[in-house]
Parts: sequence; structure tokens; C-alpha cells
Amino acid sequence: MIATAPITAVRQGAAAQTSQVSQASRDLAEETPVALVYDGSTEAVMLATPRDLSEFALGFSLTEGMIARRDDITRLEILSLEGGMEARMWLAPERSQAAAARRRSRMGPTGCGLCGVESLAEANRAVPAAPIGVRLTRADVLAARAALDQAARLGAATRATHAAGFWTKAGGLLLVREDVGRHNALDKLAGAMALADIEAATGAVVLTSRVSLEMAQKTAMIGASVLIAMSAPTALAVRVAQGSGLTLVAVARADGFEVFTHPERIDFAAV
Repeated sequence: MIATAPITAVRQGAAAQTSQVSQASRDLAEETPVALVYDGSTEAVMLATPRDLSEFALGFSLTEGMIARRDDITRLEILSLEGGMEARMWLAPERSQAAAARRRSRMGPTGCGLCGVESLAEANRAVPAAPIGVRLTRADVLAARAALDQAARLGAATRATHAAGFWTKAGGLLLVREDVGRHNALDKLAGAMALADIEAATGAVVLTSRVSLEMAQKTAMIGASVLIAMSAPTALAVRVAQGSGLTLVAVARADGFEVFTHPERIDFAAV
């Protein structure tokens, strides 16, 4: 979603201490509160780009452990309301009972996916062990990074969003989702992969953002074995990736990358 705003642009001239002032316009990413509601109770309110919200709701439910599979949501509705959007979901009976037991309310701004979590145990929740998954060459890592960079059209237009994609050796970049929040983009990707019945172990999750705790946790919940990010990870994210068996590749640029955990899935000898 893109809006346009008029601006007064100041550009530095070629000569020192010279500049040009002009009237122009700037494309902006839309952002709105999105409430995630289960069986009539609000679980979270996230600031998100208002598109792909069905995938966002499904992906959030999967990566946060609200559900184990997409069929655990029996009905999903997206409503536009005054002041924001609502994703209303109804859960299968056993999941509904579990959700009620762990009910919490939180507000997650674009910079933090853990704001408002009431329990330290919830913040440090266990994640599944990574499957054996794929083995990638150096060229594969660089190709995945380049493909996401080219496909992130909303980010290119606005310079204000993050992208998450899923890349395979056979098919290249199969899916990409964008959002003002990096964790929202990953949740949207998770939902899209679930709807398309894509097995996460067959490829790599690729991010334009840094890798913080929740990004490592969500990738593990998706079931991926390789995470490639353009920016750096936090120390806690590295520890989570190491403990879960996830191969974490970060600082992926056009001229190289850094492997922080489980390098056995990267074939450094092959070009």
C-alpha cells in the first residue's frame, strides 16, 4: 500500500556549499493498527502494512504457537474499522482452550516484536529443532540475497519497509512479502507458505532486516533450516539459532556474507 505526500526537497549541488530546493512528492508506505482477535478476545495489536492480512493472521498464529497447522483456524475474517483493521479468527475447540489459557495482550510497534509480553518464559520460549534441510553453495546464498533485493518493490518505492522471502535452489524466490515491520513481513511469509503448502525445509528464508530474537524464533517455528539476512544479528538471536540447529547467514551483501551458526549447510568449496 502506497500513499503520496508533497515535499520540499533539498539536494546538495556539485559545487561545495551549493544546494537546490525544489517541490516534489514522495511515495510513503501505509501503516495501520491491526488487531489479531481469537474467539472474540484480542491477542495482539500490531502496526502493519494493510495488505496480505489474511496471510499475516495465519502466519502470526503459526509462528507464535497459537495454532499448529492452518486448519486449527476454522474461520478468518478481515474487517476495516474506524481507527484500524481487525483479523478475527475462530479456533478449533482444543486450540481455543489453549489460547484462553495463555491469553495475553500486547502492543507491538514496528521496532519490537516483544513489547508487552507479560512473561519472561514467553519471551524465551522453546522452538523446534531445525530439520536437516538444504545444503547451499556460496553462489546460492548470494543469489537468494540478490533475488529478494530485486523483488522488494514496496521497499524500493518507499525506503520504509522490510521484506521476507522464501528461496529454493530449484525455483529461486518463490514468495516475497513486505511490511513496515520486519516481524510482520516474516509472519506474512509464513502464512503464504502455509496456504501454498510449501515445506520450509526445502529452501531458505531470506530477510532484508536485522535478525533479532523474534526473527530467529519465528524462522524456527516455520520449520526452516537456513536463514539469510542482509543485516546483522543480535547475540541472543545467534544463541537461539545455535541452540535450535538453524544455520544463520547474515550481513549478506553483493560481495559476501557471514555465517554465524551451523556452517555445515554451506558448501564453501563450491562456487
